[in-house]
Amino acid sequence: MGSKQGLFKTEDWWSVWLGLFIFIISLGSLLGLDLLGWAVTPKVWMEISKSIAPASKGYAGLHPILSIILTFFAVLGLLMVGAKAMGYDLKKFVYGFTIIFWLTYCCNIIGHYAVIAAQTPADLKKFGLDWSLKLTGEAGLILALLVGLFIGNFMPKFANSLKEAAQTEWFIKTAIVIMGVGLGVKSAEQLGLATSMMFRGLCAIVEAYLIYWAVVYLIARKYFKFNREWAAPLASGISICGVSAAIATGGAIRARPIIPVMVSSLVVIFAVVELIILPFVATELLPNQPLVAGAWMGLAVKTDGAAVASGQIVESLIYAKNAAQGINYQPGWVVGAATTVKIFIDIFIGIWAFILAVIWTTKINPTKGDKARAGEIWDRFPKFVIGYFVTFIIMLIIGLNWPDIKSQIKISASETDVFRKLFFALTFFSIGLASNFKKLWEEGIGKLMLVYVVALFGFIIWVGLFISWIFFQGVMPPLVQ
Repeated sequence: MGSKQGLFKTEDWWSVWLGLFIFIISLGSLLGLDLLGWAVTPKVWMEISKSIAPASKGYAGLHPILSIILTFFAVLGLLMVGAKAMGYDLKKFVYGFTIIFWLTYCCNIIGHYAVIAAQTPADLKKFGLDWSLKLTGEAGLILALLVGLFIGNFMPKFANSLKEAAQTEWFIKTAIVIMGVGLGVKSAEQLGLATSMMFRGLCAIVEAYLIYWAVVYLIARKYFKFNREWAAPLASGISICGVSAAIATGGAIRARPIIPVMVSSLVVIFAVVELIILPFVATELLPNQPLVAGAWMGLAVKTDGAAVASGQIVESLIYAKNAAQGINYQPGWVVGAATTVKIFIDIFIGIWAFILAVIWTTKINPTKGDKARAGEIWDRFPKFVIGYFVTFIIMLIIGLNWPDIKSQIKISASETDVFRKLFFALTFFSIGLASNFKKLWEEGIGKLMLVYVVALFGFIIWVGLFISWIFFQGVMPPLVQ
């Protein structure tokens, strides 16, 4: 694995090379070159003709159909390089990936339909809606999983023909490497907030990783009798940040791919429930403590999109209630508190994956005897975590040292994020394709959901409220002058 040959023979390393290549190309924005803006991105829509568009306004003249075709061939070309190096059957790979890509993207587009995805009151007003399911565009991930499951269970011959290209590990690890870009930029921005805000956000890490994780893991193991392979991704998904944390943890401990994706699916579903309920509860409980309410959303809601949307909703509700009494706060501070807390939790995903990888290799599942060799730790260490840290640290350093190019690095982050989301979606479809409904139920998805309900509503939400109160109580947004 550590040899020169190993650097180009495993999907773990190829996720690093692909992620870094996309990242390097995105840095053209620092030189005024928009090299990735042609890539297609889904939009929340009511008219199907407006469902996709190029990622950059600089390519507004590019027809969306041409944009998605270019994206398909670009991603296929990159993957073919790795597939060839790893010895895949290229003919089967091209055939399989072509079908997987287009089915996945159809799911992605449907998941962004406004009746399904619109979140905030502003979104509803924009599309002329009275209500929506508020599932966010992440509904496309669930749909991709379901379509994959249908094909895998009811069209086994067809599913088998796609097997060569259904590379779940490769797709998700590439997505996580790319994720470091956006988190690096966001972290550099958050470092510009008040010191007190930063300190409070940092404290959230202690809660999420040392309190939430440990308790969920204990509940899953002791009371629901899940083995470690299930309990660790479940603890990360429930306590940290759903999709990314669960899958990074699964990679670190070498769990079967279906496990973190099942956890992630539950996270998305429950995040919707929280998005609908928690902002209104926070408005009733904390009308005079808006930043406590915002931080609570960041700690309690377990997907980035839903957490930020919850922060935006609770800001609108609390600000409106205070405005009726003649108190007008400056906008952005409540959603800023939610985002700050969420980002600080997210940026430690890579560190947590590293810690778990070392624990699993040395203590829980060593290959030889009771103690693993140092080389063995390296062999089994998830290499995609290295890629994640490289992209994260480079963007953090650039953002902190050259604030005058903030707009350029934001372009880089937004355009790489297009590919991150695409690889996430491909992962969900591929997992479904390789899964068996009967086995899923036998593995205990019903019991999994019960653990989630007990953990989330039994203590995570309320501990989050308590911690938010401790660190943000009395910290008020500035008034409008």
